[in-house]
Amino acid sequence: MVDVDVLVTGAGPVGLTAASELSRRGVSCRVVDRLPARLPYARAVGVQPRTLEIWDRMGMIREALEAAVPLKGQLLFVNGEQGPRIDLELPPEVPYGFAALPQYETERLLEQLLRRWGGHVERDTELVSFEQDSDEVRIVLSPPSGGTEELTARYLVGCDGAHSAVRKGLGLSFEGAALPEEYMLGDVEVDWDLPAGYGIRSSRTVDGHTDDLLVCIPLPGDHRYRMSMAAPPELSRTGQEDADGVTHGLSGEQGPAPGVEDIQAVLDRLSPRPTTASSLRWSSVFRISHRIVDRYGRGRVFVAGDAAHIHPPTGAQGMNTGVQDAFNLAWKLAAAVRGHAGAGLLESYGAERRPIGEEVVARTLRHARSGIQADPDDPATTMLREAQLLIGYRGSPVVGPDGSAHDGPAPGDRAPDCGGLVYALGTFPVRLFTLLREREHTLLLYADHAEQLEPFDEVAAAAARAAHGLLNACAVLGPKLDAPAPRLPTVHDSLDEFRRAYGARGGEAVLVRPDGYLGLRTVPADGPELPAHLERLFGT
Repeated sequence: MVDVDVLVTGAGPVGLTAASELSRRGVSCRVVDRLPARLPYARAVGVQPRTLEIWDRMGMIREALEAAVPLKGQLLFVNGEQGPRIDLELPPEVPYGFAALPQYETERLLEQLLRRWGGHVERDTELVSFEQDSDEVRIVLSPPSGGTEELTARYLVGCDGAHSAVRKGLGLSFEGAALPEEYMLGDVEVDWDLPAGYGIRSSRTVDGHTDDLLVCIPLPGDHRYRMSMAAPPELSRTGQEDADGVTHGLSGEQGPAPGVEDIQAVLDRLSPRPTTASSLRWSSVFRISHRIVDRYGRGRVFVAGDAAHIHPPTGAQGMNTGVQDAFNLAWKLAAAVRGHAGAGLLESYGAERRPIGEEVVARTLRHARSGIQADPDDPATTMLREAQLLIGYRGSPVVGPDGSAHDGPAPGDRAPDCGGLVYALGTFPVRLFTLLREREHTLLLYADHAEQLEPFDEVAAAAARAAHGLLNACAVLGPKLDAPAPRLPTVHDSLDEFRRAYGARGGEAVLVRPDGYLGLRTVPADGPELPAHLERLFGT
């Protein structure tokens, strides 16, 4: 008899995402963190549009939008001269832009969401050891009261950072290296007249190579930025290697912290405008490695976020990638806990997410050395990639065929948003993402002629049975279709946006996964492909 379905170690954004999503699905979940309190540091600041879409799915978007500030772009300065401005512009159909939010605020919002589902963080509690067999994971914790606590769980998820005890306990390799540079970070206010909402990258070059660098990311507040810059020799941590050989992250208590005078010295050299730094909230020395595990889990134990991949913080990819790890894993774990996971569903977590981790590590390392402006793709594609909107899982063992016959997104692609959907009782249109919010798999059945509606009710009922109730269905009727609606929930595509966004064909079934990716597209909806796909996901 297990004590808990899932134990999550680490209460950063990644662990809190996993715990919230598991708890929302009724999975008994404990989340422990070795720290006695949330750290008051603006470490991960950038929030990508794709993460905001995830927070929309989780039911946290309103709180996030009210707490964050927009990131409008980046101003580039080289040797005091202003270069081309980078504007963070996305296509109009993308519902959210780039945002800045200090990590402690992200964690506060996620903890608040976790409490909504009955969960809480157990602070000052550390994982001591674990062992697993085919049925359970036996775990030893060190609680704040002293001594040890032994428990059993069905699954263990390590979201415990770059020095992950779970990763070490699994014996996973963590290949990569450390960058020689050391940086200092500071959360300060300045009095320059540069436009609000823009990040600042100011560098000094010698013979075409960057010799000195200042990067400033705007934070909520008046003229407040999180600044990063090269650490001076007197603040160096060189020779203070971490016990596990992984050099990454804030210095913590090792060595002196930078003072406002250290930051001011860099501003005097590199600030695009004469300015004075003040109101230093926190500072630290930061070291960077680039590493990735050989696999994202083994048996009943998984890793996510920095426990699985670490890399330069360029483009704010780290936390955002980790949140997507956790979101991808959570719905699959929930199905497994309920006994409704088909063969290979849990293994698909690593199959889908490790290639993403590899790509992010390589790209952020490239950008750290040469800047995002050196990206070989066209600016529009680069912007979509930085927004994490091009991440997809085509070829995954748990998505349908690539759908080359479709005009719109294929199985494995991100499900795009669209507007103009009107319920029969509604007097105003809603967006597709509103319809998908806080739902499991959603089956969208599209019709533009009356005869296509006939099998929809039966298809929806059979799909719900095959998914053990972990599926919602909705009919989407073309704008010119005036026919009695089926019994299942129905919206009209009043502006023809759904058909255009998806390249939808009459009589088609479109299956959207809980994480907002397409799992299957098939015509006709009552063909054999949908039942076969659901059996692969959920078993018989």
